[in-house]
Amino acid sequence: MTREARLTIDTGALRHNVAILREAVAPAAVMAVVKANAYGHGAVDAALAFEEGGVDWLGVVDLDEAVALRRGGVSLPVLSWLHAPGETFERAVRFEITPAVSDLAQLEACAAAGVPAVHLCLDTGLSRNGAVESEWEALFDRAAILEQSGLLRVEGVMSHLSNTSPQEDGHQLASLVSAVGSLGERGVNPPLQHLAASAAALSYGVAGRLTLVRFGLALYGLSPFPDRTPEDLGIRPALTLSVPVIGVKAIPAGEGTSYGYTWRAPRDTRLALLPIGYADGIERIASNRASVLLGGRLCPVVGRIAMNAMTVDIGPDRGADSVAVSLGDEAVLFGDAAAGHPTAADWAEATGTIAYEVVARLSHRLPRRYT
Repeated sequence: MTREARLTIDTGALRHNVAILREAVAPAAVMAVVKANAYGHGAVDAALAFEEGGVDWLGVVDLDEAVALRRGGVSLPVLSWLHAPGETFERAVRFEITPAVSDLAQLEACAAAGVPAVHLCLDTGLSRNGAVESEWEALFDRAAILEQSGLLRVEGVMSHLSNTSPQEDGHQLASLVSAVGSLGERGVNPPLQHLAASAAALSYGVAGRLTLVRFGLALYGLSPFPDRTPEDLGIRPALTLSVPVIGVKAIPAGEGTSYGYTWRAPRDTRLALLPIGYADGIERIASNRASVLLGGRLCPVVGRIAMNAMTVDIGPDRGADSVAVSLGDEAVLFGDAAAGHPTAADWAEATGTIAYEVVARLSHRLPRRYT
């Protein structure tokens, strides 16, 4: 028996999700976003599964993530969109990575390094990375000169929605369409235009999807909508987080568990000890709020989640509340609702966050097994 928690990732589910989502947004091309270790799923293995599934592009945050994909054997086009000041982009050339540039300095650095193609990243209202509208004229003028000189090609133009409301998203879409028109007036016609991520890609029609959509959460089988489940969307969660029981003990009514005794047993009961905690990416705030699947029943997490351990209440030794549990039995923290598991959305609700954070914060030290 190993004491380790384990992430099991179903690559068949990843490929299934590609097929479902590609059909949903056709004829737009599909980018699989594999930033943040593929939302906790393991960047290289997830990228290879998406490659097999037929996505057109991969998206990452920075060149470090992009280089790791190349070294892992990934051959798909990769777009990287956040860069440190002074980035030379020599690695982009060496590893055949396409940068998205957010300002004139980055564009000039790409040209100087010999980067063959870039995407222009524009801020249409999210106020994060991307050139703001007052910078567009100079950026577009220089991009046109560089393209006409054969020094680089503007392959794409992108922005990111705030997902505030259909009205706000509509303003951002109109702004990006206007920018594309302005580029066209300068003789620059990027074939790839992308704004929509998972939520917008599944909510808006062809006009809102432009020519490329960036799927993140939905490709991993998780819903970006609070009122629609993965089943509603036809996708399957790919990740299951499980951990063996490494201890079972009986405690009397009134006995506390873990630091601060934030929970005391309301009756004579038993506790199962699970070797996983906040060092593994399980939020401490889930203490006394979340549940795990153990012995065919949902068992509540009780007491404070510690760095490497948590306890769950499995009921008394006998009676209606009792759960049959032995050392080495598997407890599932979250996975696929169709298998009876708690879900990442359940843990997100219990902790006041979103499913994105629940999976993305999972530690690199957790072993990942691909089926």
